[in-house]
Amino acid sequence: MEADRLVYRYADGRVALDGLSLRVEPGERLGIIGASGAGKSTFLLHLNGVLLPYSGVMKIDNEPVRRDNAMRIRSRVGIVFQNPDDQLFTPTVEEDIAFGPLNLGCSPEETRARVHTALAQMRLDGMEKRSTHELSFGEKRRVALATVLAMQPSVIGFDEPFANLDPGMVEQVVDLIRSLPATVILISQEILPALACTDRVAVFHHGKVAGIGPSFEIARDQALLRQCGIDFHFYGRIWDRIAAR
Repeated sequence: MEADRLVYRYADGRVALDGLSLRVEPGERLGIIGASGAGKSTFLLHLNGVLLPYSGVMKIDNEPVRRDNAMRIRSRVGIVFQNPDDQLFTPTVEEDIAFGPLNLGCSPEETRARVHTALAQMRLDGMEKRSTHELSFGEKRRVALATVLAMQPSVIGFDEPFANLDPGMVEQVVDLIRSLPATVILISQEILPALACTDRVAVFHHGKVAGIGPSFEIARDQALLRQCGIDFHFYGRIWDRIAAR
């Protein structure tokens, strides 16, 4: 995946992406962090043509993302949105997870197998017939993840995958992301879990890449993090206080 000098402006003229360039290698897990309004979610929506740039180009497997090939691109790129209600629309959990594989042309047998695997991955066994409207927000997040996993895309984009999850589920999602046989692009305000499941981290600031490198090297660059409004090192001081007691 490669973004080359992406520019995106909202209808009010505000620039969300300002000549942003970024390359992600096949199979890599890239975390994207940054303050609110840095352009993270806007960038993610360019991966499969939900948004198209004002100028510049986004490429998936060296193929530019355009309006006329968006459906083909979306068979290779899955996005897990921050709000699961944007993703869930059928009556039951099982139907939501099956929707993507069926639309890819999978047979009923293959679809059932994919649904079963995705349910197990997200600890949703036994919830197949539940209405998504009856689920908690955290459960909806897990179903939304399962709908993408069932499509087995080569690129998966995660928008705030750790939000509103309990610590045990955060740990499971970290392990799941580390195990995925796909290129992963993950944006998160929960920086510590993001560091735990990514190979590199890019810091976005005002629609540009302010810094990029191995995850823990970026995490140690306190000057960069402070400049971009995301210095999380005070967490370390909290843990020091816990340990001291």
